[in-house]
Amino acid sequence: MPAGELRYPSPPNSSATETPPDEDEVWGLIRTEARRDAESEPALASYLYSTILSHPSLERSLAFHLGNKLCSSTLLSTLLYDLFLNTISSDSALRAAAVADLRAFRARDPACVSFAHCLLNYKGFLACQAHRVAHKLWSQSRRPLALALHSRISDVFAVDIHPAAKIGKGIMFDHATGVVIGETAVVGNNVSILHHVTLGGTGKACGDRHPKIGDGVLIGAGATILGNVKIGEGAKIGAGSVVLIDVPPRTTAVGNPARLVGGKEKPARNEECPGESMDHTSFISDWSDYII
Repeated sequence: MPAGELRYPSPPNSSATETPPDEDEVWGLIRTEARRDAESEPALASYLYSTILSHPSLERSLAFHLGNKLCSSTLLSTLLYDLFLNTISSDSALRAAAVADLRAFRARDPACVSFAHCLLNYKGFLACQAHRVAHKLWSQSRRPLALALHSRISDVFAVDIHPAAKIGKGIMFDHATGVVIGETAVVGNNVSILHHVTLGGTGKACGDRHPKIGDGVLIGAGATILGNVKIGEGAKIGAGSVVLIDVPPRTTAVGNPARLVGGKEKPARNEECPGESMDHTSFISDWSDYII
């Protein structure tokens, strides 16, 4: 791949026959964890039965849980359950993405004690799966329903992702509160984004006006990326940074306005994949003379 070129999520696969190779494995682990938790904490037994153990598949459990989380007095849980189940079960790419996201949370977040814990309690995971369904509806020109679902996701999970935004797989929205992703934004695969991150427009542009995030990128808490800029594959955006121009692949940008660690001419290179390693601070000793 040419230097600086980004890879973006593939178009949704509408095949209903393909099964992600590790979907059954992850679902089996989730059921085992739910049984263990029900035995160790009987107060949760009924909850775990209704959300996980009574369902024959991950997509049915996820559809049930999202339907109950996002329902309102006028947007009924039964309607949402059917919507989520029909959309997820008919698209193997959505199921594969959900499994990849579960694996991402389990591998990258030390606080994630089990797959079942992520499925039930991590609003970043749940918001991402609900967004995928909203995006599918948007691509099918069912835009009023996509926007209604988008509004409920924002209300319930405090995560605001426009249904037109394209999100890859292996995504971790860590904590997730306050994440905002605009209409024409694109997020690649194996990306980790922390709370209060904005992928927004500049406020004056029309059309394609939001950031494009390459594979394996790590975006720290409170970072703001504005405009149709490219964040290269394997780049790292420090917490609280404000990015207004392109960031080359495998580099680290920090500050307000953001600058490349090592300088523009010879920036330091990230050897690891920041989106997977979750390394937020190792560059400090080589870049800053800040001492406590």
